[in-house]
Amino acid sequence: MTLKLSVLAAAMFVVGTNAFVIAGLLPQVAEGLGSTATAVSYSITIYSLLVAVAAPAVSILLPRMPRAALMAVGLGVFAAGTAVAALAPNLGVFIAGRSLAGIGGAALVPTATAAAASLAAPEKRGRALALVGAGFTLATAVGSPLGTALGGLAGWRFAMWCIVAIGVLLVAAIPLVVTGVPTTAAVSLRRRLAPLADLRVVAPLATTLLMVAGFNIVYIFSAAVTRASTGGSGTLLAVLLLAYGVAGVAGNAVAGPFTDRFGNRRVAVTALAVQSLALLALPFAEASFAASIVVFAIWGVAAFAIAIPVQHRLVNVDPESSALALSWYSTAMYVGIAIAPPIGTLALAAGGAVAVPFAGAIVTAAALAAFVLGYAARAPRRAQAAAAEHREKVANRAES
Repeated sequence: MTLKLSVLAAAMFVVGTNAFVIAGLLPQVAEGLGSTATAVSYSITIYSLLVAVAAPAVSILLPRMPRAALMAVGLGVFAAGTAVAALAPNLGVFIAGRSLAGIGGAALVPTATAAAASLAAPEKRGRALALVGAGFTLATAVGSPLGTALGGLAGWRFAMWCIVAIGVLLVAAIPLVVTGVPTTAAVSLRRRLAPLADLRVVAPLATTLLMVAGFNIVYIFSAAVTRASTGGSGTLLAVLLLAYGVAGVAGNAVAGPFTDRFGNRRVAVTALAVQSLALLALPFAEASFAASIVVFAIWGVAAFAIAIPVQHRLVNVDPESSALALSWYSTAMYVGIAIAPPIGTLALAAGGAVAVPFAGAIVTAAALAAFVLGYAARAPRRAQAAAAEHREKVANRAES
């Protein structure tokens, strides 16, 4: 079981690194493509919107495809698209390659997340989701800083070729290791959309969208936000990103056990509140590099402790339909990434770099409000009737 989850985590790592490393390589990619950092940042929006649309489409069109095969094919497409981006002579081809990689990621990310939940016992779902989610955490802790460092030493194209190489290795590994993942039955479009009629599901999805946006508003523009403390040094920026990522590993590690023990509501509310406070503190720490490291570390712990309890909430609302809810989780996550560059750009234009963390804090506070709102919602009447029918059947079996 641990080996299967570890391979899934590795797959999430390579996809996450491809998404996050652009923040550290943004100036280099812009220079290499003869473009601007702002224009390249919008490639993140295009990439993310494509994934947001493709993720549910894959679930609808390929419900019976073996999960391991679906993830392997997705990684293969991802690697091919990343190779195109690495060879790109201009921004248009770069965006095309990133878009192709996004389609592959759309096949992988929700499938891997649902596989983690289905492979684990109910009382260990939090830990399983945390282990697979650690791939994204390590993408920030190791992948993004390492990619930034490699970009400085050998160029941004070399960093992307490293991502391609890891992806190709995992294409071969997944079908051999990740076996026994149950496939979901074919589901109609109406059934696929049904979770969106339940506010208990929509609220954590809105939380996901907003908390991912709040994080990325600052992370994508971290070079501008931290210029006062780093002096524009790419090496010092990599140190800050490393502090953020290493702390995020700790946050991700405790999020699973804490969620299983204290419940997803307490853990999510606490983590969202801490992220908001950390982002509010960031502008006041920018004059000191040491203080910036501390704030980045606190932010990292909180940011990567959020996803697990939110996913746990989605699974617990209706465990039998959790795969459907989690497919929308991936969509919400990538929509959040997509809207971050425009919001960050507006904040920069309105108030300069100092306004960016405040924008991220406001969006994160909205995510907290959405999560709390979800607990005030009641199940739809149809869901209440189904639950009552299920309880009656259980009672009848007990009596007989």
